[in-house]
Order: sequence, then C-alpha cells, then structure tokens
Amino acid sequence: MDPDSTEFTARLRPRLAASPLWDFALAIYARPGVEQACLTLQDEHGWDVCELLWRCWLYQQGAQAGALPSQVTAWQREVTQPLRRLRRDLKPQAQADSQVASVRSRIKQAELEAEQQCLQMLMKISLNELAFSPIPARLQGLENVLLSSQQRQKKTQLMAIRSVESQLDPLPAAR
Repeated sequence: MDPDSTEFTARLRPRLAASPLWDFALAIYARPGVEQACLTLQDEHGWDVCELLWRCWLYQQGAQAGALPSQVTAWQREVTQPLRRLRRDLKPQAQADSQVASVRSRIKQAELEAEQQCLQMLMKISLNELAFSPIPARLQGLENVLLSSQQRQKKTQLMAIRSVESQLDPLPAAR
C-alpha cells in the first residue's frame, strides 16, 4: 500500500463511520429505479447486490476498493444465496397454499437479515481492515469504477448502473 493510499484511507474512515452502510443501502434502494436496477444486475448479470451497494457507498465518498473480501463472498455463497433460491423456488407453491406462503415469508425475512449481516460485515471490514484508493479522474462515473475494461458490457447492464448512479448524491470534491 502506498503512502497516499494510507493517508486517503485514514481520512476516509471517519466519513464512512458517520454514514452507516446499512442506512445508505436502505435509502438508496428506496429511490426510484434503484431496486429494479439492482435486481436486473443480480438476475441478468450475476452481480451481488450487497457488493454493488457497498461499492456505491464507497463511490459516494470518492473511494474504491479491490476485490470483495473472501469472508463476505463465503457468507453470500453459503447463506444468502441458498435462502434466495429457496424463496424463489417456493413462489409458485406459495401462491396456492397459505401455509407455504407463510414459510416463504419467513425465508424472505431471513434473506433480508442475511443481507443486512453481509452489509454489517462489509462496514466493519471497511472501517478496520481494508485500504482504499481515491477514484482517479479517468474513472469518474460509476460504470467506470464497477466495470473493468475487459468486462463484457451489455446494454441492460449499463442502463441499470446508470439508473443507480442517477440516484446517488453528487460525488464529493477531491480530497
């Protein structure tokens, strides 16, 4: 880690602490078009919504991070994704059976709690472990931060990212 990154991270952490990731996620997800954009990125492009919201939270502060921490990837793979699959698999049965609908509703709540736990892990890791770097001027724009030049970019993917970005508050001035 270079000294500039260390200094940037030290200045960034108090700002992140003052803006809890869960609160940010709830607020941005409730804005027009964001939920649908996140679900499009998840369902059609395999994106992790918690990771997307975390990266948007960092982007909001003019920061970017490297790879998603492995413990978060494991949590999503082993806890959140199985709950989501089960909830979705039960949807047809739940429409015909109120008891199955009740079970599905509890699974949906557990899935939401698993996502909340994921975001809390990301917040804790962000405040204590990870180093960040400022977003270079050449990467301004959320799609440039989220997508590498090697990633295949589909129109629906770009439109969804732009929909999320349009609901973010303006980037802070260079720090």
